[in-house]
Amino acid sequence: MKNMIDANKNVALYLQVKDILVKRIQEKVWKANALIPTEQELMQEFDVSRTTLRQAISILVQDGLLEKKQGRGTIVKPQPLIGGSLGKLKGLAEEVTERGLTPNSKLLRADFKKDLYYETSMLQLAEGEEVFVIERIRFADDVPIAIERSCWPVHIGEMFKNHDLDRAKFYEILEENGISLKRAKEKICAINATIYEADLLGIRGGEALLEMTRLSFGFDDKPLEFTITKYRSDKYHYDIDLFR
Repeated sequence: MKNMIDANKNVALYLQVKDILVKRIQEKVWKANALIPTEQELMQEFDVSRTTLRQAISILVQDGLLEKKQGRGTIVKPQPLIGGSLGKLKGLAEEVTERGLTPNSKLLRADFKKDLYYETSMLQLAEGEEVFVIERIRFADDVPIAIERSCWPVHIGEMFKNHDLDRAKFYEILEENGISLKRAKEKICAINATIYEADLLGIRGGEALLEMTRLSFGFDDKPLEFTITKYRSDKYHYDIDLFR
């Protein structure tokens, strides 16, 4: 594996090592539960001190990417959770990809609907105006993690309907068509899965889900997206950074 450590680079050596180790985990060079090379082997590969290497590994242990096993060494910790970050407007596919996993979807239905009074109101559309509704199961590495129901104005729906909605990344499609999202409001609450939802997600009825309601706005401050996503609580969490 190519040594990419640069002592002249304006980045601390332990951070450079850390970034390389993260990349190997994300690209599955080191798979879940696998032992990583010994300290001595990594010190020789990167030509760094034991202190530098231990600093890098310590960060990944704190971040939950690596785990020290007594008598065994350091292993790649399985990553069952997909993490979202409050304060950052991202699609689920972006979050899954950032975890080194492969996002995918299974389309349940997609059509234009009238008389969706609540959705019409949230999107600030005229009464009786059609709404394009897309319902999908969302996957990470073929594991179902969420049920998503997104609602869009007609002009966005006309754009989306020509795409493969099993694979479509909505925010990318919007940006490719010159439409950018400026901000979003989110509400998060705990609910219990219905039998139908549980069957779709491969869990037991009544298990806890994390329901996230998102209303996204364009740069003209008009709503473009109203989405309700129900996440498996054993596969998804939110990270919040607090400052004082």
